[in-house]
Formats: sequence, structure tokens, C-alpha cells
Amino acid sequence: MKITFWGVRGSIASPGRNTVRYGGNTTCIEIRTDNNDLIILDAGTGIFPLSQTLLGTPGVTANVLISHSHWDHIQGLPFFAPNFVAGNIMRLHGAFDPMSGKGIEQVVAVQLQYSYFPVRESEMKARFEYVTLVPEQRLQIGSATVTPCLMNHPVIDLGYRIEADGKSVFFTGDHEPPHNIYEPSHEGYAEYQAFVDERAETIRSAMAGVDVLIADCSYTEPEYRAKIGWGHGTFNSSIGYARQAGAKVLFCTHHEPTRSDDALDAVFAQVLRDNPRRPGDPDYRLAREGETYEF
Repeated sequence: MKITFWGVRGSIASPGRNTVRYGGNTTCIEIRTDNNDLIILDAGTGIFPLSQTLLGTPGVTANVLISHSHWDHIQGLPFFAPNFVAGNIMRLHGAFDPMSGKGIEQVVAVQLQYSYFPVRESEMKARFEYVTLVPEQRLQIGSATVTPCLMNHPVIDLGYRIEADGKSVFFTGDHEPPHNIYEPSHEGYAEYQAFVDERAETIRSAMAGVDVLIADCSYTEPEYRAKIGWGHGTFNSSIGYARQAGAKVLFCTHHEPTRSDDALDAVFAQVLRDNPRRPGDPDYRLAREGETYEF
């Protein structure tokens, strides 16, 4: 299995001299199985440079797994170059949105209105297909088995476990570890805690035994205290997940857009000091745009 990072920033694209080393594009990750099946995790601005590498490939079938519909995870879709080539297939997977009552097809329908983009779906040459997913319900994409998992974010958000050829990876999308929204003295605390515990166990089970964990590490612990409920994790929470899962490698991603590369290095160095590796712990890495990891 081969993983290539095309976008690792969170919330908004942040190009410039201060983000050159780790990259300024928003979330997009390419997965290739040993059979060369193409799976794309999210369609942030990073999907545009990915798409340029596919232009000489005939009959592209792009299986895009959308974690959720916030802009930084979908805004590159209209600019995915294979959409403009006959014979290609854009197969978009994602969750049902209870607020709109629609499936993942709404993501494209909204973006490709003339008010926002000059080319409508019907005018593109590729064929669009839509797959609305159900959490915990497996699906097959070529040689890969994909299992979506409901994560914790202010909108319906799916993480994905991908297994192929005896290898596995889990991508959290944007995720904040479930927490109790009530004070212990509140009458609803115990009931809600049971829900939190159930969700937390489901997520831990979905990650268990993966080779690679790609996780939302937006904040440090001090930063998180002011942003509880925003739907993002910390370096420490993701290290905890990776240790519990027995992952071999943790890739920290969704880098804070206001954090320069130098600041990101400094923060990560402190995180490693605060979380010294123990025997059997994962290898901790910062996701870097353009980096490929093969295992």
C-alpha cells in the first residue's frame, strides 16, 4: 500500500514562504493498493496537484471518500482535472446529511452552480457516481475493503479504515475525542456519559491494529482549552489513539493554518518531549505535502 499526502493543512489553504516545507494545501490524501486501485481521502485544495499527475492516464476511476462537507475538505472537487476527460469516472462516497435530507451528491450540486463555478456537472465529460455510506457498513473498492466510522465533529463526519493485501490505514478526518457536554452535577451527565463511552469504544475498535493512523492533530493541549467543541483533536489525543491501536506509524495532519513550518517543528519537538516513545510505541511523524509512505 502506498500513501501520498497532497494536502495537510486544516481550515483554509495557507500558501506562502512560511508553509513551504509542510505545504499549504488543505486535506487530500492518495491511497494506492498493491493492485493500483486509486482511493482519495478528501478533496481539499490538495486534490488539484494530485489531479495533474493523472492527466496522462486513460480511463481514470477516482474513488473519493469524503470525511465531511466543510469547505476545506471539498473545495478542490471542481478543479479535479480528470472530470473534464471523457471515459473517466468520479465516484464520490460520503455520508447522508440529516440537515438537508440529501446524500453526498449535494456536495457537487451546490459547488457546480453557475453562481460558484462556470462549468456544471452535466457539462463535464467524466461520469459522476455517488455512493451514500452507512457507518460500520463495509464496501469493496477494487482490492480494498473500506469501513466508514462515525467520528466527532460539528457535522456528520466519517473516518475510514482501509484494508488491502494484509495492510491497513485509518484516517480520522476532522475529529475531536468524544467528551461529556454536561457538568457532573447535571441530571443528564450519566446518560450522556454512556453515549460518550459507547462512541469512544466504537472509534477505538475501528482503529485497532492498523499499520498507519492519519489523525487530526490541530492543537496543542493549551490551545485546545479555548477550542473545546470545535471538532478537532490534539497531538496528545492522537498519540493516545495510536498507542491504543498498536499502530506502527502516526501521521499528524490538519496542521493549524496560522502555524508556520518553523512553529510546527517547534510544537512537534515539544510534543515528542512530552510523550517520549516507549518500547512498542508508534513512529510519530508530521504529515508533509508531497511525501509518499509505502509499506
